[in-house]
Amino acid sequence: MSVHQSNLPFIGFNYELAERFVPELRVGIDTHLDNMSIEAVATYQFIDKQDVEVYAGLGGRANNIAGLVAPIGAHFFPFPAKNFGFHIELAPIISEGSAIIRGSWGIRYRFKQKK
Repeated sequence: MSVHQSNLPFIGFNYELAERFVPELRVGIDTHLDNMSIEAVATYQFIDKQDVEVYAGLGGRANNIAGLVAPIGAHFFPFPAKNFGFHIELAPIISEGSAIIRGSWGIRYRFKQKK
């Protein structure tokens, strides 16, 4: 689970499959319900260690600024218990007629600890 802070904030729920493949469902927060966005992305972790994960992916976004999204980011787990950490992400969003680059940062919690 993650919380991303940016000009388009969202909360994400993911589940790691096949060791490095991570699909994630993201829901916009801090907005009115009729303006809420939803994203579905699939990422691949190029670096997958206990302390750091670096990933890139591709997905889609619906409702507000609908279009294609391509996240690139990193998760950091600096504490002795490797469940709680931080993340940064850069995600170009290509929608009809325009493109924006969303930068975000936030917190992440892993319910299952890395081995």
